[in-house]
Amino acid sequence: MITTIVLIRVEPTQIPNAAKMLAGVEGVAEVYSVSGDWDLVAIVRVPQYDQIARVVTEVFPAVPGIQRTQTLTAFRAYSKGDLQQAWDIGVE
Repeated sequence: MITTIVLIRVEPTQIPNAAKMLAGVEGVAEVYSVSGDWDLVAIVRVPQYDQIARVVTEVFPAVPGIQRTQTLTAFRAYSKGDLQQAWDIGVE
């Protein structure tokens, strides 16, 4: 599964509606309202790269209020469990 993080700037009055619409998009696993330079963060999980392009370049622009996006495709995921396993290799 390919994970892509999409940072989204939205017209302030449209943030709740945009978040709800994005959460309903096929391939969007989660949507977060955040502080800082961006208003929303969407986590997109799809099996193929061409599906990222469809979601981000075709579906997202159709959502009212979206002003700008920045797309970050993940190469590798690290979690506490992954890091612990890396340290435990070869240790009994």
